[in-house]
Amino acid sequence: MKRTLLALAATSVVTGALAQSTNVTLFGVADASVAHISTSGNSVTGMANGGNSSSRLGFRGVEDLGNGLKAGFWLEAGVSVDNGGSVLKFDRRSTISLMGDFGEVRLGRDKSPTYQNLETFHAFGDSGMGAVNGHNLISSSAEGTIEGSNPKRYSDSISYLMPKMGGLYGQATYAFGERAKGDSNSLASSMGLRLGYANGPLNVALGYGVVKGGTVGNTINYKNFNVGASYKFGSITPMVLLASERGNNQRVDLYSVGVKAPVGQGGQGEVRAAVSWYKDKKRDERDSVRLALGYGYKLSKRTEIYASVAHMSNDNNANRKLGTSLSHTVAAGKNVSGYELGLRHTF
Repeated sequence: MKRTLLALAATSVVTGALAQSTNVTLFGVADASVAHISTSGNSVTGMANGGNSSSRLGFRGVEDLGNGLKAGFWLEAGVSVDNGGSVLKFDRRSTISLMGDFGEVRLGRDKSPTYQNLETFHAFGDSGMGAVNGHNLISSSAEGTIEGSNPKRYSDSISYLMPKMGGLYGQATYAFGERAKGDSNSLASSMGLRLGYANGPLNVALGYGVVKGGTVGNTINYKNFNVGASYKFGSITPMVLLASERGNNQRVDLYSVGVKAPVGQGGQGEVRAAVSWYKDKKRDERDSVRLALGYGYKLSKRTEIYASVAHMSNDNNANRKLGTSLSHTVAAGKNVSGYELGLRHTF
């Protein structure tokens, strides 16, 4: 009888443990716009994807392990609302985490620490006509790197995110290059750090990263760093961003100032404006200036209509484009202008 009772008790404990479930959330953004681009006498009009926020579909969940410990996962895929896309893969984020009072340890593919500053301290973030386009300032195909001189995201990474302490927040990330031992273990690897302070109306953060490129025996360290800040004066939020990339005898700096301000009754409308300067410090006549102005109106908590206009002025040897997904080519020394009218829904 005692054995039977012990067996039943053990079964009950195991069943209770198995019954603990992970709370899973389906989420996403659907965003599309009608856009127009004009450059060097040519123009194109069509449908663009993600003019206000990048369209996405994701699943995330957290399981309470007890004693203040939690496990979580996050799978997020980019989607193309304009044409439906041809493949769905979780390239925006695919992570698994362990969380507690100590902070969070996160494994997988995620945004780099420095990229988070780029999209946080810019009035348009990194979506649409006014997008900051502040990553890979040197090259999106730098030799020996996986995704450029300063990519948006790191694959094969391990991150530690510190718990907020009196407004302080921070992250340290290392991404493995996954090269064979004889091919230089660190080649194609990346690391990044971010430290910030957010309290009341103030938010300020510093970021630093290194991406290893080049070849075996001739490693090139692409170094990037930035600092951003925003401060809410009543209902108006100005922001400033300074960023730089250096490596392979090249240096490109980015300076940006912007503002967000609610308009109309109840603050349902919002005006956004930004000016961004791209300065090539090693090569002549490769600077650019982007002007962007936008407006959004919330039809509900989840749905917004928006409009934006932008202009990129390029020096004789520069050919920077606007941030829209609408395909366009800009010849060296040519300026480009564009506008879009779109609809965004979050769920």
